[in-house]
Amino acid sequence: AQSIPQRSFGIDYDCDCFVKDGRPFRYISGSIHYSRVPRYYWKDRLLKMKMAGLDAIQTYVPWNYHEPQLGVYDFSGDKDLEYFLQLANDAGLLVILRAGPYICAEWDMGGLPAWLLEKKSVVLRSSDSDYLAAVEKWMGVLLPKMRPHLYQNGGPIIMVQVENEYGSYFACDYDYLRSLLKLFRQHLGDEVVLFTTDGASQFHLRCGALQGLYATVDFAPGGNVTAAFLAQRGSEPMGPLVNSEFYTGWLDHWGHRHSVVPAQTIAKTLNEILARGANVNLYMFIGGTNFAYWNGANMPYMPQPTSYDYDAPLSEAGDLTEKYFALREVIGMYKQLPEGLIPPTTPKFAYGKVRLQKVGTVVEVLDRLSPAGPVKSTYPLTFVQLKQYFGFVLYRTTLPKNCTEPTELSSPLNGVHDRAYVSVDGVPQGVLERDKSLMINITGKAGANLDILVENMGRVNFGRYNNDFK
Repeated sequence: AQSIPQRSFGIDYDCDCFVKDGRPFRYISGSIHYSRVPRYYWKDRLLKMKMAGLDAIQTYVPWNYHEPQLGVYDFSGDKDLEYFLQLANDAGLLVILRAGPYICAEWDMGGLPAWLLEKKSVVLRSSDSDYLAAVEKWMGVLLPKMRPHLYQNGGPIIMVQVENEYGSYFACDYDYLRSLLKLFRQHLGDEVVLFTTDGASQFHLRCGALQGLYATVDFAPGGNVTAAFLAQRGSEPMGPLVNSEFYTGWLDHWGHRHSVVPAQTIAKTLNEILARGANVNLYMFIGGTNFAYWNGANMPYMPQPTSYDYDAPLSEAGDLTEKYFALREVIGMYKQLPEGLIPPTTPKFAYGKVRLQKVGTVVEVLDRLSPAGPVKSTYPLTFVQLKQYFGFVLYRTTLPKNCTEPTELSSPLNGVHDRAYVSVDGVPQGVLERDKSLMINITGKAGANLDILVENMGRVNFGRYNNDFK
């Protein structure tokens, strides 16, 4: 009797392809972030992805989502990553895991926990010893949980991404990438394919690629596919062509119009990629929602909104769109689509008018919002110093003198991060906002309460201003 080949997944440099269970393999994958879709809907979204003809899904692991406070880990409920991996496996989908520690993802601080900033001078995403110690501790928790889910161990994970678009960061610290490579190998073994993702140019790959990590690229529809893959060939002369982020839409910013990318533009470039025999991941296949305060921000300071719809093939609510069917049609030209029915768009409930009741102003309910009372200090403390990483902090002092005439209140060095609602004895005076409004006039009597309610609108998730103090 012929022996069943052992489950294996790797790279064959002779055929310029991946090899799964001894056979050449090309994947068509789509991004879904479990942290942006409620657990209740995971199965529905995964099934819709499977029915579109995808072989695999790709997801990020946001470190701050699972370790909100130093040493406090949470993998329960909506954060149950292992259950999500199990569901993907049950649906017959492979998984490409992007384990960080940094993920970007338009997620608060790119997934890095705000408590890393307790050391003010920390250089994130580098060989900084305090940063690396925290990373090692976290990976010592995460990666052993992932090991049983690797493909060769009977699970769905075929590849694990190390860091994210490191070539776009100023530090260019190869020792940092080497430390990560060593750490991932130590916890995951030597068999699993480890890879990096960077922009499709020599400039981005210069600091993003490292020997021992397979270099892949990302690029948008409508561009020159040949040129983009040539950039990858600069780092990987042999091996499979991979676009790890082929954009199906784009991110949004507060106060800007919703990004829309036509389905035909995407379908055309997807066809070109697949015609080359390349591997592709559609980023995003479903965007989902930035629940709570998990959105990030870009510079010059522009926070992302609650919606991470991304104009993806499945809408934020998981609905089927014209784009879904257009891309499914292209995929059907290259492989057999699964038999059976596509789960329908979920029914919506008409709630009618919802009456809102005013409970009180922030000042009126302060005792309930902050039962421990105020923190007294000579100078204003940052959110990190207060260990209040998200939401709002009310700073209160008294006016040192009479301001009967309008008096300037300014935000020196653009110091308000990110938006401050100013009032004197409960009378609104105006708003100070990062990069936008650095000075307002206030009036009030000496001894009056000056209240500055500061909102953290999301930490910068990309680039050198990642260490975003609030």
